Amino acid sequence: EVQLVESGGGSVQAGGSLKLSCVASEYIYRSYCMAWFRQAPGKEREGVAGIDSDGNERYADSVKGRLTISQDNAKNTLYLQMNSLQPEDTAMYYCAADCQYGGSWYEVYEYNAWGQGTQVTVSS
Repeated sequence: EVQLVESGGGSVQAGGSLKLSCVASEYIYRSYCMAWFRQAPGKEREGVAGIDSDGNERYADSVKGRLTISQDNAKNTLYLQMNSLQPEDTAMYYCAADCQYGGSWYEVYEYNAWGQGTQVTVSS
């Protein structure tokens, strides 16, 4: 059963914008927290933004001020608005959900559900 489906990736030039979407099954969407991760070739998967059921947002230092995580509860959808994109933002972006209360939002092992990923490529 597919629980998380991402979309919205693509190729842009440096300075451009993209908005990623992640549609979740209702059970997964109501979990304590959701997040966006990314993984560049040859690198470990890293958390870029997270949000919990209280609406608290968390960001990696490298994306603060450029990426914004948000939700549309009516659509069971998580978003990641990405502005001022740079070549170093090039990666596969993954939606994650179903973490434990009190865990570290940026840790891969905290999440039990993952999407298939959507590719973001930023050219200079």
